[in-house]
Amino acid sequence: MNPRRLGRNLPIPLLIVVALGLVAVTLSSPSGLGTPRGTATSAQPLLPEQPPLPRKNRVPVRAASADTGPGTRVALRQLVVATDAEDFGLAAWKSVLDAIGTPYDVLLARTERLTPERLVRPDGAGRYNAILLSNNALLYSSNGTYRSAFDDPQWNALWDYERGFQVRQVSLNTFPGQTPEDHCLRPVRESSIGTKPEPATLTGAGAQVFDYLHQDAKVPIVQSYLYRTKLGCAAEPLLKVGPDIAGVLSKAPDGRERAAVTFSLGPDAVSTKLLGPGLVRWATRGVFLGEQRHWFGVDVDDWFSSTMRQHPDGTKDVYRLTGAEAAEVAAQQKKVRQNHPLAKDFTLNLPYNASKFDARAPAKCSSDTPEPLSSYTKCLADEFRWINHTSTHPQMNDTSYDRSHTEIRRNLTDAAIAGLRVPHTVLKTPEYSGLGVYNPDPVSPDPPTDHGLGGSNKEMLKAASDLGVKYVQGNMSFAGHRPSCFNCGIHHPLQPDVFVVPDWPTNIAFEAVTPEEQTALYNAEYGQHTYEAIVANEAEVALQHVISGSAYVHTLHQGNLHQYAEGKSLAFDWIEAVLAGYSSYYRVPLKNTDWITLANYVENRTSHFTQLTEDAVWNRVTNAVTYTPKNDGSLFITGIETREATEEDQKGPDEAELYGTDAVSRLGVTAGQAVTLTASPRS
Repeated sequence: MNPRRLGRNLPIPLLIVVALGLVAVTLSSPSGLGTPRGTATSAQPLLPEQPPLPRKNRVPVRAASADTGPGTRVALRQLVVATDAEDFGLAAWKSVLDAIGTPYDVLLARTERLTPERLVRPDGAGRYNAILLSNNALLYSSNGTYRSAFDDPQWNALWDYERGFQVRQVSLNTFPGQTPEDHCLRPVRESSIGTKPEPATLTGAGAQVFDYLHQDAKVPIVQSYLYRTKLGCAAEPLLKVGPDIAGVLSKAPDGRERAAVTFSLGPDAVSTKLLGPGLVRWATRGVFLGEQRHWFGVDVDDWFSSTMRQHPDGTKDVYRLTGAEAAEVAAQQKKVRQNHPLAKDFTLNLPYNASKFDARAPAKCSSDTPEPLSSYTKCLADEFRWINHTSTHPQMNDTSYDRSHTEIRRNLTDAAIAGLRVPHTVLKTPEYSGLGVYNPDPVSPDPPTDHGLGGSNKEMLKAASDLGVKYVQGNMSFAGHRPSCFNCGIHHPLQPDVFVVPDWPTNIAFEAVTPEEQTALYNAEYGQHTYEAIVANEAEVALQHVISGSAYVHTLHQGNLHQYAEGKSLAFDWIEAVLAGYSSYYRVPLKNTDWITLANYVENRTSHFTQLTEDAVWNRVTNAVTYTPKNDGSLFITGIETREATEEDQKGPDEAELYGTDAVSRLGVTAGQAVTLTASPRS
């Protein structure tokens, strides 16, 4: 079984289908909910009230006319210089820049020559807003010795550009010395670091450059090579490992500004994710295309349904959350917000299956009703967010149009009767079925085959589209569901008006409701671990997603909310561990949005990446930033002046947010129409 798949990302075997069938209801309906295509639907019940869209609080300030003032101009594009394609520093820079969504070029110094023409456009504008080196000397091994991939004329061309256009430089893996230039670092000692982390801490200057990090954060340096250094001239330390310096800000004699870290970084290293965005932000003076924020959303699938439970001895039965447990879930959610102020908006998303929901049950938090979970749910409805997960939880790989239509609509209609507010435009199919990942033998226990989105159920997609579904949830475990860009989605190739937004799976097993069950299931796949170690391991996996800036939600299941002890559940053990890890590193809040807002963001990020072939140009004298798009869509930009939104702004496409000390804006752009904004650079 593939890692990250204990959390039921695969079609369930026939045994579980039979078990779940015990809770299914007939699909016949006196109200005509399974209306075939082309049949009038005017007599059908009203769908539930839609959740309100969030209001815009801020918008970017657009200039009245294009910039025409004199001044030094640079494109909002970065240049990454590495020795060759195998340079690990290149992979680290690319991982950071791709996550931000900022445009960059790569120069491989061993095979490409740097010339002034590579740095300056014919119109006199600088091509780059920052220079990012894989190491400070661009060294490579040649016949047993190390030499620089740049000769003196190339270094001089680079320094002339940095000086003339006031462009900052950052180098990774910087060794102490004075060649090719002096960063004011002198050697103390050097060593390889294995799997035991060496913690780096922020200095006063480092706390300003990385102001989104907690001032006491311990940045783990793992599987790296570290040069421990001391200062040899005037410079500002950024990072320290014990008493030794591991990062520095310095000025060259000609006034050029440089930052350097004295250890190697890999693309997946926590240190890269923690420090990389701050280094890019410093290099660009905080004005760049793209953005990075941090998100943590959690779906708990199958609310109202019964799911398979596997005991430590291997025996199986089914489990359904009780009404009283639903109240405890709401209490745990409130406790999480109190314990972790950075997650003060944390709210669970509950993909629900309404076939066992008594929509007419009394709305009260009491077990003294015919169907307590339904009563508690109505009582607590506004404590959670609700997602359409179909009525009876069928596998939708080959369901007909009528069956698919009935499943989707009935689930919404039952919510309407009960007063649950559910977005019509979002659908989470049971176990991501119908989206091209399935085993041709439906009773086989073997893992499914990823046929790509082209193997999706066309009838299901058509029914969903006809019911107003714009967004379906995919799964990052499946290659066919993975977008080509960071925080992006996929316009479905068989139904282009349906947009696929993937989720992150977890290894909190869907069959587990107690620590003993989770431990037995996990250890059957991954060897012997304690429950505490499992929670820590799985929280670390999710934390990597969160600190990278991934907006996608993580998925759990209703049995994971079972209260195995007072105030304790598998779900919240894991959630608490993720939030504790985040709070140990960061000062900026965790975004937790409703699914419509999330899907809109992912759709806009996808559009943003199509805009990056064109450069925005920043006039350093007037602070005007001008961009002319080739196509309609959205563009994210950081470091632009913003203002409070008016009522009129609520109708427009632009929006902005102050996230920590960064102003993050999204522009709606029209092909051929120039946009001019005012930059608000950082010092």
